[in-house]
Amino acid sequence: MKKWKLVLLILLSLLLIFIIVTVFNTMRVSSKQPTPEETTILLNEEEAIARFSESLTYKTISYQDRSKFDFAEFDRFIFYLEESYPEVHDQLELEKINEYALVYKWEGSDKNKNPIGLTGHYDVVPVLEGTEENWKQDPFSGAIVDGVIWGRGTLDDKIGVIGILEAVSYLIEQDFQPTRDMYFMFGFDEEIGGEKGAKAIVDTLEDSGITFDFVLDEGGAIVKNMVPGVDHPVGVVGIAEKGSATAELSIEGSGGHSSQPKSSTNIGRIAAAIAKLEETQFDADLQGPGKALFEYVAPEMSFGMKYVFANSFVFEPLIENILLDEPASAALIRTTIAPTIFQAGEQYNALPERASAVINLRLMPGETLESVQEFIEETIADEKINVTVSGSESSKVSSYDTWQFEVIQKAARNVYSDAIIAPYLMFAGSDAKHYDRISENTYRFLPVLLTSEDLERMHGTNEHISVDNYVNAIKVYAEVIMVANE
Repeated sequence: MKKWKLVLLILLSLLLIFIIVTVFNTMRVSSKQPTPEETTILLNEEEAIARFSESLTYKTISYQDRSKFDFAEFDRFIFYLEESYPEVHDQLELEKINEYALVYKWEGSDKNKNPIGLTGHYDVVPVLEGTEENWKQDPFSGAIVDGVIWGRGTLDDKIGVIGILEAVSYLIEQDFQPTRDMYFMFGFDEEIGGEKGAKAIVDTLEDSGITFDFVLDEGGAIVKNMVPGVDHPVGVVGIAEKGSATAELSIEGSGGHSSQPKSSTNIGRIAAAIAKLEETQFDADLQGPGKALFEYVAPEMSFGMKYVFANSFVFEPLIENILLDEPASAALIRTTIAPTIFQAGEQYNALPERASAVINLRLMPGETLESVQEFIEETIADEKINVTVSGSESSKVSSYDTWQFEVIQKAARNVYSDAIIAPYLMFAGSDAKHYDRISENTYRFLPVLLTSEDLERMHGTNEHISVDNYVNAIKVYAEVIMVANE
């Protein structure tokens, strides 16, 4: 046999082996979704909607400057909860921490089981001054128009607080008794970090020796058209959240008249540093929670997409390049760089003696503040520029191949039977990070069906939620409690 024929035969044999192995990998991929059992929960929807609507009228606004808090509104909101959910306040033990953080305990029948916690926050962000007229309904009206509920907190996060209380109230009416202790914990300053709310709750529970099997907070949602190749809506449950760091780049030197500029000015050097960082970027790596997301959605994909993700050991570079094409998916696989503030100069004809820039970075699990600073300094390669980095690293990564995660999957699918529920990495921050200290797992999931446009309204203009979404959120919270106590 001629040598070229032998080489061709070997190559064809290798190709055949490759095809057999990769097709086999694709065919053995099986669904990771639990079989749903259609929920039997029947709510008094009219009353539940009315209570939610009124809760939105209380201006429980968080400000970075705590002196601006109108605590009279917070007092009125708490009194409203007590008046609206008498059975909850009769049957559950309530502890107030720092006066406004609320911890409800529902005692279970089996003390050998660890408790489970559901948490949310009832503070909301301010309405940006000058945008009030852009709202179709007053942001604190709680207006219900054509099956839609309007106002701050409909998405972030009074829906979580009221939804949980409605679920507990319903279960009490059904004479449900949990087997394990259940805690329902509501912060009042999540929008500014949760120091007086969630963190104080955790400090108090930790002092009492209380630890959780899992805690469920707000976070991901069920989103339509989220993953290419998947026709079903995908519910993403955050098993970790990225860290948030602030990097300041600054340079000082002689200014002077603008008629005689140096070839390299303070502004120019800071601008060049920013340009280098944006051009270089952190390395992308499909790992951890990002990889877990595709492990869970791959079985539900069309064959072509399933083939690629089932053989990620071969196609990972291709997958990463595809994900880098869109900001949302790029943020899933790398630490992000977002220049947000640039400061320099006061007069048009005077060179500034100082220039600075602020960059917000969202850190991947495994990245540290020190490694971020090192990357920035090495990338800009300018010894004249001072770099300081502060902030927080990512939260711990919770498990997703355990019964705790399956509780959330099953509860969500009992209400949204066609949804694919998968783990993912949350980009924004939440109170969940505080609970890492006292919980084996912390999950981040708001059980509502949203579009990408809905997500943009969470801190923006015209925040609203459909009546059906709100009712379904209550049902999912009730299902979580019931499934976790089976």
